[in-house]
Amino acid sequence: MSGHSKFANIKHKKEKNDAAKGKIFTIIGREIAVAVKEGGPDPANNFKLATVIAKAKANNVPNDTIERGIKKAAGEGNSVNYEYCSYEGYGPNGIAIIVDCLTDNKNRTAANVRSAFTKGNGSIGTPGCVSFMFDKKGQIYIEKEDCPMEADTLMMSVLDCGAEDFNEEEDCYEVLTDPNEFDNVLKEMEKAGIAFASAEVTMIPQNYVSLTEETAVKNLQRTLDLLEEDDDVQNVYTNWEEEE
Repeated sequence: MSGHSKFANIKHKKEKNDAAKGKIFTIIGREIAVAVKEGGPDPANNFKLATVIAKAKANNVPNDTIERGIKKAAGEGNSVNYEYCSYEGYGPNGIAIIVDCLTDNKNRTAANVRSAFTKGNGSIGTPGCVSFMFDKKGQIYIEKEDCPMEADTLMMSVLDCGAEDFNEEEDCYEVLTDPNEFDNVLKEMEKAGIAFASAEVTMIPQNYVSLTEETAVKNLQRTLDLLEEDDDVQNVYTNWEEEE
């Protein structure tokens, strides 16, 4: 099954401006802090940390920045305690939005997220109000130019590693996993020598919705921009089908 891969859009979105590039340092810094707190500072014995480091390198975060983040997180009484929290709501025309955050102040985060929805003429909903429209999956992208294997051989290899599904796109391959098996699949792919461009547990819409009214698109984009600019926001998922 193919057609729902958003790899090109994801890359474009992450590279669209310097602010987005800068924010990845904040996002990864917080993920490093949580990973170190949960499993220690040695990536050889902390696969979650190893995965965050791989993500950091894929996003061109300098090695010294990564090492500094690990040392800071490992320092006694020096690191900030971050908590995960999630919000769900609606944008224009009922577009579903899920916002995942990592924060040291839930009150501040809740106020900022609510404000972003309001300014785009959207509304915060109750937990579970839109998440049923998404499937939680481990999602791994392999760029074709970095993979010498033929598609069929690669597909058999990743399925042997425990993946659920494999899709071929124009410039990449998408591998989907059960979220609980995500770490194991990555470990097996590493053992098999399969390099990946990005890997994360994400929320994939079961169906995408288009917006045709210019005002609705502007309002939704305003909400998404405000959320993307907020340092507490780690990920934003929607079922909006962006125009190419």
